[in-house]
Amino acid sequence: MSNQPYDFIAIGLGPFNLSLACLSEPLEGVKSLFLEQRSQFDWHPGMMLEGVTLQTPFMSDLVTLADPTSKYSFLNYAKLNNRLYPFYIRESFFLLRKEYNLYCQWVCSQLSNVSFEQSVTKVEFCQQSECYTVTCKTPNGEQHYVTRHIVLGTGPAPYIPDCAVQSNSNNVLHSSDFCHRLDELKAAKRVTVVGAGQSAAEIYHTLLQQAVPQGLQLDWIARSPRYFPLEYTKLTLEMTSPEYVDYFYNLKTEQRDWLNQNQKNLFKGINGDLINDIFDTLYAQSLDGPISTTFKTNSKLTNTRKSAGRLVTEFYHQELNEAFEIKTDYLICATGFKYKRPAFLNPIAQQLPEDEQGRYLVSREYAIDSEQKRIFVQNAEQHTHGFVTPDLGMACYRNSIILREILGYAPYQVEQKIAFQCFDLSDVETHSQQKSNAA
Repeated sequence: MSNQPYDFIAIGLGPFNLSLACLSEPLEGVKSLFLEQRSQFDWHPGMMLEGVTLQTPFMSDLVTLADPTSKYSFLNYAKLNNRLYPFYIRESFFLLRKEYNLYCQWVCSQLSNVSFEQSVTKVEFCQQSECYTVTCKTPNGEQHYVTRHIVLGTGPAPYIPDCAVQSNSNNVLHSSDFCHRLDELKAAKRVTVVGAGQSAAEIYHTLLQQAVPQGLQLDWIARSPRYFPLEYTKLTLEMTSPEYVDYFYNLKTEQRDWLNQNQKNLFKGINGDLINDIFDTLYAQSLDGPISTTFKTNSKLTNTRKSAGRLVTEFYHQELNEAFEIKTDYLICATGFKYKRPAFLNPIAQQLPEDEQGRYLVSREYAIDSEQKRIFVQNAEQHTHGFVTPDLGMACYRNSIILREILGYAPYQVEQKIAFQCFDLSDVETHSQQKSNAA
């Protein structure tokens, strides 16, 4: 165990903590360590579909929006790998998902502060030294690291509704496993996809192209009233800004929760081009006769059970107030991800207060400990900071703030205002101001 503590240790290596690793590695005198239990970086391998792109532009890479001169930028990666001119000729701001994964893997190979095959088992706090001890299980035995701060980047886990889990069937799978089981899905007689976001649309389109012409019956069931496109107009994009985060953070909890339920088309909608591609594929296939596919919106999954070797999926139509069922071979739950507090935090649970719903009490600066200065979180603060939480384009902004809070100075400029809009009422005279002036 080293006697010299790290300035911070980050646990988990998704894109957000990888961005932090890139931004912290060049800083002189800053000692950081990034721990990841996997053997390598691999971003959503179960959804690595051919030709699928990110939904944010290439400037939302790991570093550019904090430090455009960084050697870890996507453009530098493209240049050093002889791909800059092809990228330029392609004339698209949106990276292929596979391309983004290769870029991140390349970055990992350049960093000295990243350590793989480190499974964190326990985090403890020493009041005397005001430091944490992080215990890890590694291929070489147990390791211990001491640090002043922690950044959590363990991320949310795949979520399957309880009513789908209860069938205890291997034929119920999460969308994150889709590519791993594509061959058996294509060989099935019937597949039912549940969900109305980008992943559900990508899965439906893939099976529509590759399996329906060969006889697959394909269902796409959505609880939402329609298949919403992702809102991507420029004034809406201004909401991915420091000002909107400030505005959202200062709302009452009830209002924030309501907004998170009603802003899903801002971050969970379907790419408009994909919606059109799906329709065009359906149109082309319809020239050969009826298509073996079913669409249903307003329909909530309520139960699953086994019957005669098949899955019976039960639904409730929320506008017609009627139940119906579909007998299928596979149920694919494109039902998103949910955050769960890691068990390794149990020894310091008293430092991590929660709200009534068991969520972290996150400070504006992304700290979650009771003193709001020791433990920081990545992508677990949507209830406090809004729909921009999982947005790759906000990673550099959040990491610039986290570094400023940990180091006591700002190694990267932290933007305060970038939008033409003002989301609160600070730029207009309100009735309360008028009454005050009249008095």
